[in-house]
Amino acid sequence: MGKRITDKVTWVGKVDWELKKFHGDEFSTHRGSSYNSYLIRDKKTVLIDTVWLPYDKEFVNKLKKEIDLREIDYIVANHGEVDHSGALSALMREIPGTPIYCTANAVKSLRGQYHEDWNFVTVKTGDTLEIGDSTLTFIEAPMLHWPDTMFTYMSGENILFSNDGFGQHYASESLYNDTVDAGELMAEAIKYYANILSPFSPMVTRKIKEILGMNLPLAMICPSHGVIWKENPAQIVEKYLEWAADYQENQVSIVYDTMWNATRKMAEAIADGIREADPSVTVKLFSASKTDKTDIVTEVFRSRAVLMGSPTVNNGYLYAIAGILELIRGAKLKKKKAAAFGSYGWSGE
Repeated sequence: MGKRITDKVTWVGKVDWELKKFHGDEFSTHRGSSYNSYLIRDKKTVLIDTVWLPYDKEFVNKLKKEIDLREIDYIVANHGEVDHSGALSALMREIPGTPIYCTANAVKSLRGQYHEDWNFVTVKTGDTLEIGDSTLTFIEAPMLHWPDTMFTYMSGENILFSNDGFGQHYASESLYNDTVDAGELMAEAIKYYANILSPFSPMVTRKIKEILGMNLPLAMICPSHGVIWKENPAQIVEKYLEWAADYQENQVSIVYDTMWNATRKMAEAIADGIREADPSVTVKLFSASKTDKTDIVTEVFRSRAVLMGSPTVNNGYLYAIAGILELIRGAKLKKKKAAAFGSYGWSGE
């Protein structure tokens, strides 16, 4: 069943406790995740986003228990990725013709994925939809993290439905940030940012400043993954601005792989040397072949310096290190010191 957030807004999503990998095998979700969908009841009824495709029938059946589907006047698709749009086909078979409000890029995405010419209504930043006492304002947010992404702001309730922005892969029976473990929540929030949004940090900064410039009162931020930011929602906005500004902590990460333990010994010696030179620095070592790659990228994101170590193989470096380097390249991290080290022999010396 749904969970009431305010008198007008109900959470109707899906908590995925068993999810351990996301985006194929790219992102680890040690604490599961959720696919958040929201039902707004004013003079008009609006559904914001749906859930991942494997749960489409479950979603529609539970939604039927919450409301007569024919009472849904509008659907808002903040983002076309399948974890948010996966139940659209099943839903539209029940209520064909229902207008779907989304960006022009989302129309392309949804048509390309589902091969349906639904009743799309294209919106852009500043467009509004009157639904009764409240008004929905649409805010395009391209590359946070797809080109089709937008946020939707609900006046009166003062809620920002931010889709992937401000999200976390964090399954919880509780809906709100002030009712879960704060350390776990922030760990998942920074992990999400580091691995998904960090390549687009300049856009994150611009978009947040644009929204702040709109002077919208903010009571809650309702993302499409994880918990709702109800208690002091500005805290995650401030964190995003901090993370987007070439973020670094007083930490050094050493990432290595090893063949016969020579490179491992070098990594440990380097770590000891850093600790001796400056005991205030947090030094973390990661085996690239044994440690979760998403967690490694998160720790590199936190660091002010990173060292990569590998022995040689066929005139190159080990596969696990190559993969981590590609992930770090994709994250587009800036203003971090970097160095490489390793042992050799399989390179023709």
